[in-house]
Amino acid sequence: MLEQSGGGALGTKLRCSIPCLRLHVLSLDQSTASPLNYSATQLPRMNWNRKHLLDIESLTAEEILTVLDTARAFKAVGERAIKKVPALRGKTVVNLFVEPSTRTRISFELAEQRLSADIINFTAEASSFKKGETLKDTARNLEALNADFIIMRHSASGAPHFLARVLAASVINAGDGAHEHPTQALLDAFTIRERKGKIEGLNVTILGDILYSRVARSNIWALTKLGAKVTLCGPSTLVPGVFEKMGCRVTYNVEEAIREPDIINLLRIQHERQRKTMFPSISEYAGLFGLNRARMEQTKPDALIMHPGPINRGVEIESDVADGRRSLILEQVTNGLAVRMAVLFLVNGGKGPQGVAA
Repeated sequence: MLEQSGGGALGTKLRCSIPCLRLHVLSLDQSTASPLNYSATQLPRMNWNRKHLLDIESLTAEEILTVLDTARAFKAVGERAIKKVPALRGKTVVNLFVEPSTRTRISFELAEQRLSADIINFTAEASSFKKGETLKDTARNLEALNADFIIMRHSASGAPHFLARVLAASVINAGDGAHEHPTQALLDAFTIRERKGKIEGLNVTILGDILYSRVARSNIWALTKLGAKVTLCGPSTLVPGVFEKMGCRVTYNVEEAIREPDIINLLRIQHERQRKTMFPSISEYAGLFGLNRARMEQTKPDALIMHPGPINRGVEIESDVADGRRSLILEQVTNGLAVRMAVLFLVNGGKGPQGVAA
């Protein structure tokens, strides 16, 4: 967790005491199968009693499955003629994005609209942050306006955990530094289960910049908790062996990494978090680790390609692969809406998929 030790940009100097940050996350200084159909009779019992969604590491497999099953119900809602439900009517949601975002922010905002919430969009560049106001004071002022939910993206790992300790409002982590991106991992897991029918026993390769990626960490936690076998691959400078402590296999041989997986999840190079060059050049990275047509021919015929976006065409993925029939990239975006509706619904005290079906 982020703990107080004096004055600083967050209203305090923050000392990291979150276990996963100590072991697995950079310090702030380093910083074509068809979708499956499910019937309503298959809905499981609810297993969710959390006020916040801060990370995947602390969730149980049952809690993750509750989110996925609830998202399945909300995806069905999105296919109706009238797509709005009154689940958050009278509730106020603040989208507190202190880092740039396109997909995540728009997805959350649309999810909030579909749930009938009142929405406030916060932009750091047009806020009192520019006048020196701390994160803590900004958030408390928003809460004083009776905000019920804070959706937060921040460059500091652990910032949402810090707010959850000092605010009465529910906090949902939309990405914090190189720590975690919970809803991205949940929508990725949802997409995999929709396409493959299961997650347990699948082979999943995550290929790219693992060291600086919050998506990688959240995906590792989610997939391993649900029984998938996860392989990490990329340059040795970006895939340190310490990640094996999270239950993964690490390899630096891209041909080996892509030969057997059912899912290949590609990650872009996180230039904005790197303090030094981690490989000689972009062209060299693309040649050694980029997924192109020739490498696709080495994969299993039913292997599916994922990417959290934004994609860098010609670097980690070629255009014909990104736009090909085995790409799930746009399905991930679609499924993200249902997953974020499910998260908001559950954090608000919703009764799982049964509550949506009712």
